[in-house]
Amino acid sequence: MNNDKCGCRIVHQDKVDQAKAHDLGPATTEGISTLFKACGDPGRLRIVYALLRQEMCVCDLAALLDVSESAVSHQLRLLRTMGLVANRREGTVLYYRVVDKRLAQLIDLAGLLQARE
Repeated sequence: MNNDKCGCRIVHQDKVDQAKAHDLGPATTEGISTLFKACGDPGRLRIVYALLRQEMCVCDLAALLDVSESAVSHQLRLLRTMGLVANRREGTVLYYRVVDKRLAQLIDLAGLLQARE
């Protein structure tokens, strides 16, 4: 017998209806999923965490993470596509910053949860 399934097939419609009433919906679910994807990679998480404190360029981030500038650029491109970071040019230097402050709240909460273990 499969321990992950009920022994019989009965839909409890009241429970389904209650869950539907409190469902996040596709747009909210997609937005939250994007935040988790951003923090789901250790390199991206370190980049985001650094950028929450100050603007930094690719060279700075590569030195911080001890990885190639190409690797950092790739992660920043993904974060920019997700709408979580933006950049600005100052002369020849391109500075990145976090534009979605929910990332700070998510990281802070995860840190609190990790500290409880």
